[in-house]
Amino acid sequence: MSKIKIAIQKSGRLNEDSVKILKDCGISIDNGKDQLKAQTRNFPMEVMFLRNGDIPQYLRDGVVDIAIIGENVLIEKGKDISIAERLNFSKCKVSLAVPKDFEYNTIEDLNGKRIATSYPNTVNEYLDKKGVKAELHQISGSVEIAPNIGLADAICDIVSSGSTLFKNNLKEVEVMLTSEAVLAVSPKISEENRILLEKLRFRIQAVLKARNSKYVLLNAPNEKIEDIVKILPGMRSPTVLPLAEKGWSSIHTVVEKNKFWEILDELKAEGAEGILVCPIEKMVL
Repeated sequence: MSKIKIAIQKSGRLNEDSVKILKDCGISIDNGKDQLKAQTRNFPMEVMFLRNGDIPQYLRDGVVDIAIIGENVLIEKGKDISIAERLNFSKCKVSLAVPKDFEYNTIEDLNGKRIATSYPNTVNEYLDKKGVKAELHQISGSVEIAPNIGLADAICDIVSSGSTLFKNNLKEVEVMLTSEAVLAVSPKISEENRILLEKLRFRIQAVLKARNSKYVLLNAPNEKIEDIVKILPGMRSPTVLPLAEKGWSSIHTVVEKNKFWEILDELKAEGAEGILVCPIEKMVL
């Protein structure tokens, strides 16, 4: 039987998030410490643990069929590689930052300045659009230290919480792009493995939908059911079941996680009681 080869980052937060989503899809990885290649259970897949920056070339060459990778890396090194699914985790920004005492007003203040970065293509494209000319110093790792040792006047790097910038006496001044983990596909993937890719996407979509949804149960007087149902954005329509107490019913539905608090007050105002909110493990539509 054919096996689809997937690359994931070999360490760091993206590695952990990638392994977790595969596990949530029912795919167990049989890997030991420092192992760079592993087999899986419950799905015909082979996992390769690689440096994030090397993955676009492995995809391009067909060494791996698919990869979970930061979109920012594809923008820098793999614009020709297609994205099959956006995964909604490992979110970050690629930003320009300068020392806190740098008097920054607009991007034009970087004209003629030195910028240290691991993303030269991204920076050059952004500066060209803005009509700014700067001298780039391409370095990998510890970009934040460059202004402190006199190597650069500014940096471009990934920003998540901003704590690393703060610790290095830097401030974020321009957000060039936002990024998240994506499922990327090799242009050389076989038709047989493309079928496996679609099966994997089906599982991933079920997991992501569940992560972004909550199962809501509430009790309501029967005369309020119609008004409450209008408030609830269910998958198709809420389930309404009679309670043992006459004149009352239980209403069950699924609500997007980020919308629940917006409708809670409306539900209470319409007489909803005993509202329970439960996580959903998988959700197949």
